[in-house]
Amino acid sequence: MISDAINTICAFLGRRDVPELTREALRSAYGFSQADVMVLFGGSIIAGGDALAQAIKNKVAKTYVIVGGVGHTTQALRDTVQKLYPDIPTEGKPEAEIFQAYLKFRYNLKVDYLETRSTHCGNNITNLLALLEDNAVPCENIILTQDATMQLRMCATLLKHRPGLRIVNYAAYKAQITPDLAYAESIPGMWPIDRFVSLLMGEVKRLTDTPDGYGPRGRDFITHVDIPKEVKEAYEDLLAHGYCPR
Repeated sequence: MISDAINTICAFLGRRDVPELTREALRSAYGFSQADVMVLFGGSIIAGGDALAQAIKNKVAKTYVIVGGVGHTTQALRDTVQKLYPDIPTEGKPEAEIFQAYLKFRYNLKVDYLETRSTHCGNNITNLLALLEDNAVPCENIILTQDATMQLRMCATLLKHRPGLRIVNYAAYKAQITPDLAYAESIPGMWPIDRFVSLLMGEVKRLTDTPDGYGPRGRDFITHVDIPKEVKEAYEDLLAHGYCPR
């Protein structure tokens, strides 16, 4: 079933290492109740801002950062925020500033640092690490929040640059697709189904450690990622049904 294949890939890519972002969940899983840093990457849909707001309220980190300049997902974020919250200025704004404005508008919250020059996953990470170093922010462990399609790649990119760093993955949302190819529940700013599927497939292609992928045997942007058999089979099933990676 197509929906099963989509859900298999989504569960693999959109990792959440804890069931919720609370101090209790962190303590149970990792032995600490507050991470050094939490970062939201601007490639996320607007639901990422809600996850970050909840995390700030729960005080799960000592320092909060939003990373995101202008890239291939920026206009989609601008359009969504403008449609849902027309009082939030978005024209010409980088992703990090849009999310900061969203946090202020909806929750009266803000983060400690913004990084607004990044344009893709690679310099999202290198610019984040430079920002933390420049501001002498300790970072022995970190909570990563990104769009569920890109969560695993962001983690693998960070591990490429900071091997041994303790990473807590918390994808911005958990999507479940029903047999009639609809979302099981409403997610703010969610991708249209066909685009969501193509994004998922594109990530599997990038993460596969071959000469065409992003791993050590390819472009060497990320650490090696093991792709489970069931994920490979789900990818092939979607290809057979005419879906294409983006």
